[in-house]
Amino acid sequence: MVGAALAVALQNTGLRVTVVEAVSPRAQMQPSFDDRSTALAYTSRRILETLGVWPLVSPAAYPIKHVHVSQQRRLGVTRLSAAEEDLPALGYVVPNRVLGHALMATVAQSKHVEFISPTRVTGIHRDDDRVDVVLETEGAAASQIAARLLVVADGAQSPLREMLGVGARNWDYGQSAIICNVEAGRPHDNVAYERFTPEGPMALLPLDERRMALVLVERTGIAADVMKMDDAAFLDRVQRRFGERLGKIERAGERAAYPLSLVTAQRQVADRAVILGNAAHSLHPIAGQGFNLSLRDVAVLAEVLAAHRADPGIADALAAYIKWRRQDQRRVVAFTDLLNRLFGIPFGLAAHARGLGLLGMDLFPGLRREFSRHAMGRAGKLPRLARGLPL
Repeated sequence: MVGAALAVALQNTGLRVTVVEAVSPRAQMQPSFDDRSTALAYTSRRILETLGVWPLVSPAAYPIKHVHVSQQRRLGVTRLSAAEEDLPALGYVVPNRVLGHALMATVAQSKHVEFISPTRVTGIHRDDDRVDVVLETEGAAASQIAARLLVVADGAQSPLREMLGVGARNWDYGQSAIICNVEAGRPHDNVAYERFTPEGPMALLPLDERRMALVLVERTGIAADVMKMDDAAFLDRVQRRFGERLGKIERAGERAAYPLSLVTAQRQVADRAVILGNAAHSLHPIAGQGFNLSLRDVAVLAEVLAAHRADPGIADALAAYIKWRRQDQRRVVAFTDLLNRLFGIPFGLAAHARGLGLLGMDLFPGLRREFSRHAMGRAGKLPRLARGLPL
């Protein structure tokens, strides 16, 4: 989805863009178009609006008007509100399939973007002034395209990142996220819940009136057993961890499980190349920041490349991009990692300190608003697309 978003962002800049996709757009199940939902921050909505994609997404986007953060069996709650920020919503929950197809449909309709699929990249050759990419399509001879810049956005276990000779730091959290849709006994009133428990964090994100997207984090050794549970046992486990705030949680949909790790590329720019999306940084889902961070990367990269139309792969352009994005990326990566580790300490002074922190944030509006600004991607220097200004 991140590569498609960049193609859409660049389509009216005068640059020629080619998207190479390994999976046919006719396939119903692309790897990133699965049953997961994405919690889009308000800034991400602004970017998608400016790109003209939001009208395709909005019918399936469910607004988050409040966020409720708590920890099980401990003091302290933090509540965030869209009204306090003078916004219609803090964010929106969108099924990945809807978001992915909206971006790909916009790419397919663009006169300024060439789309090649299904095709694999099998070789990369870089010179001082260009990069040559070798393509292979089943049943056809290998071909080659030349470009001023290669953008790699092929996921956390990126083969293309390896081809560029760029390593990655990989920290296995020893956790898996189990996701499915559930139905609550009471209306959720557009509240998103983040709940920290001794077994791991969990989130319930609002969909329609009582339906919610569940993200349940379990230790890896336990996750397989949880996946084997029948619906009654699984819902009982969810209920015990979440509590009774939404009444009886019922009707679990099909479950899927994903191992969790922190993956960060050792470099995000190389000669004539940029690494983007999960290939650059794949985060723990604890705060829902992964795609939002990548979309801000896209907005900045598109603005920088548009300002260097004559040669978008020049070293000065890539240096300007990474300088602009470094602080936001470091802050978000460190925050999500620290949050998971901090709330993973189940007892003692740490648990009491967490409770006091949540309570303090709830009692002091200035601290709460600052946290909210960062969570919504509204801190720091915003790119044009995030301010509603086209490139």
